[in-house]
Amino acid sequence: MKKKSIAAILQLQGAVIVYSLSTVAAKFASEYPMLTLGWIGFFALEFVVLAIYAVIWQQVIKKFQLSIAYSNKAVTLMWSMLWNFVIFSEKITPGMVIGVLIVIAGVIVMNSSSEEEAESV
Repeated sequence: MKKKSIAAILQLQGAVIVYSLSTVAAKFASEYPMLTLGWIGFFALEFVVLAIYAVIWQQVIKKFQLSIAYSNKAVTLMWSMLWNFVIFSEKITPGMVIGVLIVIAGVIVMNSSSEEEAESV
């Protein structure tokens, strides 16, 4: 199996970033009472972000094995943690960093083992 192009990898990570932005919209929606204008607006924004993600995701899975693409969605944890820190000024604890590093290590192992198996076939 050929190595994936940088553009394909960036598209995959771009999809993950867009997906993580849906959590930001959800967090903003949660700050308003249910069915108020603010809640409806951010809830609608969450749907728009997820629709954009769905289109990007369908293009991504053409270029990657589904198991590889799906395992990379776990990186959403890192982006959500970053958005919470930057946008909502929430703390990042050492435990959170360790947890995200473990997830990223798992994604790397998943990606590398699938490439090795594909080359041996």
